[in-house]
Amino acid sequence: MKSPFAVDGWLRRLSFALLPASCLLCGGPGGRQRDLCPACQADLLRNTCACPRCALPLARPEALCGRCIKRAPAFEAAWAPFVYAAPLAGLLTRFKFAGDLAAGRLLAELAVEAYPADRPLPQAVLPVPLHPRRLRERGYNQALELARPLARALDLPLLLQALRRQRETPAQSGLSALARRRNLRQAFAVAARRLPAHVAVVDDVMTTGATAQECALALRRAGVARVEVWALARAPR
Repeated sequence: MKSPFAVDGWLRRLSFALLPASCLLCGGPGGRQRDLCPACQADLLRNTCACPRCALPLARPEALCGRCIKRAPAFEAAWAPFVYAAPLAGLLTRFKFAGDLAAGRLLAELAVEAYPADRPLPQAVLPVPLHPRRLRERGYNQALELARPLARALDLPLLLQALRRQRETPAQSGLSALARRRNLRQAFAVAARRLPAHVAVVDDVMTTGATAQECALALRRAGVARVEVWALARAPR
């Protein structure tokens, strides 16, 4: 696996030499040239027992969760190394809604570090797109900021324009699972003429799977044979 931060590695080392790392969670000294101390990193809840199809946290290992047995999603597999819970949830909120790019960089480092060395790789990586108006308001796409270092570290093509959000939708937060599905119905479309047979769609958090489902449906309609979903964190049911 390549280092995702090789280009600016020496600048990063210099910055930490001049100003030691400070933990973004507790404010104490960071660790290993990272803005996260070992104690706070240990508090991050790992998603070690999860449904292989949708990454839902499970109490014990199962071939599939009940929801995937009842109705299989359009994507073939999901990977989310952390459970969406405190204190990681706070970092994600700061990154997504408060413009905290330092938190975003830390989250990207955690994602790259967590990727299993023995997990088969897709042929390309796609970030979940924002609607153009939402992108102008926020100034960046949090999914892209996670997808870019992952693609670089895994030596995979990053397809920036292959998937687009064709319909602006209200924010998903606060909506029920059913309302989320209705809210996102046919919200995504494929803009690329040709796509690889196996791709991974990257997002920051997977909550109910509604966004992942709609992205996967659009990609499957465009001829993609296998769609995976990668997210930094998966919300428990």
